[in-house]
Amino acid sequence: MPTARDTLTVRSGRVKLAVRGTGPADGPTLVLVHGYPDTQAVWDPVVARLADRFRVVTYDVRGAGASTAPRGPAAYRLDRLADDFDAVCTSVAPGSPVHLVGHDWGGIQGWEFVTRGRFAGRLASFTSIAGPALGHALGVTRTAIRAGDVGRAAGRVRRSWYIVPLCLPGGPTLMWKAALRGGRWRRWLTHLERVPVNDTHPAPTVCADGWHGANLYRANIPHRLLRPNPLAPAHAPVQLIIPTRDRFISAAYYDAATRAAPGLRHREVVSTHWAQLTEPDLIAGWVGEFALETDASTAPPPPP
Repeated sequence: MPTARDTLTVRSGRVKLAVRGTGPADGPTLVLVHGYPDTQAVWDPVVARLADRFRVVTYDVRGAGASTAPRGPAAYRLDRLADDFDAVCTSVAPGSPVHLVGHDWGGIQGWEFVTRGRFAGRLASFTSIAGPALGHALGVTRTAIRAGDVGRAAGRVRRSWYIVPLCLPGGPTLMWKAALRGGRWRRWLTHLERVPVNDTHPAPTVCADGWHGANLYRANIPHRLLRPNPLAPAHAPVQLIIPTRDRFISAAYYDAATRAAPGLRHREVVSTHWAQLTEPDLIAGWVGEFALETDASTAPPPPP
């Protein structure tokens, strides 16, 4: 098992995942999964605030940062991402449950993990930040379209306009090799999202990460639209953190969350999409508090 401040490579099939672990080896394990088009560096401010009490593990998802970028959308299906998460957990916390924290696509992954039997007993808790369940998000639009309310459907997806070019042939190339190259993404984050930037975030690989990571959208959104897969009830406690100024994800996408997680803890943070960067103290506090509370609630009673 890794000791404090480790960097390691975890294999998931043919994919190599760049993994970092920080904090006491005997502390509760938190696994933080980043979104699109980020790398694990997006978690650095939160990691710094949690590593005194927890073993905090981050990794570059496939297609991002120092991890392998397999070719083709099929390699980015949610079941492949589940294989990666399983491989990381097996490496850093063999036989022990972990607390999962996901942002954006990391949160989308997390909803799949916490509602599928494969990870029952593996997850002690799940916190999603700006990450709705994919089926819930798509269901909102599908329901409006079936009701003939095109205006309502358009209104609910207007913040997610970027999904269309990411799914279209040539769209990712146009976005990341033309429109957002040369530091334009950094300027977007700074001036519109009010996100602090540095040498590690956005990563120097962000254009390649954005191009490869577009396969997350291409592999999963059309498939789930055509074949809806209702979520089972969550098998671990869930905390949902919604940034109130998120310009990418509609608040309506979270409306069905309580159906999948009846005991859901709902929090809102006055922030844009990257709340872990703009409000790291608050996010770290909520994550740590939730993890400790869920551990305490499942601990065996002391002997008489």
